[in-house]
Amino acid sequence: MTDTKPAADTRTTDDTPRQQIRETGSLVGDALTQVTSLMRGEMDLFRAEIDQNVKEAGAGLGMIVGGVVIMLVALNVLASALVVALTEIGIDAGWSALIVGISLAVIAAILAKSGTGKLKTTSLAPTRTAKNVRRDGEAVKKAI
Repeated sequence: MTDTKPAADTRTTDDTPRQQIRETGSLVGDALTQVTSLMRGEMDLFRAEIDQNVKEAGAGLGMIVGGVVIMLVALNVLASALVVALTEIGIDAGWSALIVGISLAVIAAILAKSGTGKLKTTSLAPTRTAKNVRRDGEAVKKAI
């Protein structure tokens, strides 16, 4: 003999099962938790990437300062010695000074150019974070 009691009615007034309502609420809560966790992770990555890019920019700025210091030292110490040396081998003093000045200016320009290359705004942008956010957005769109 089986006991055949009628099942307890789990329906609300609009005939939606209560268990489904709880499961839906649980799913929405889980989704919000996961989205929150994902956003926190992306913000942590963003901060780390910005820190790294700022350090690289600082290195570029250091190279610019180094180039300027070397240029000044070279102009003050070696310029007169090179002008004298070129004058002694027979080049007019004016031409000797011009040759030395142009040579030192080229060296300084190369150093400054390599330093400014490290300061480009595109190198400061958090590219990994942007890529991850785009990928996460696409994953959320597919899941919906």
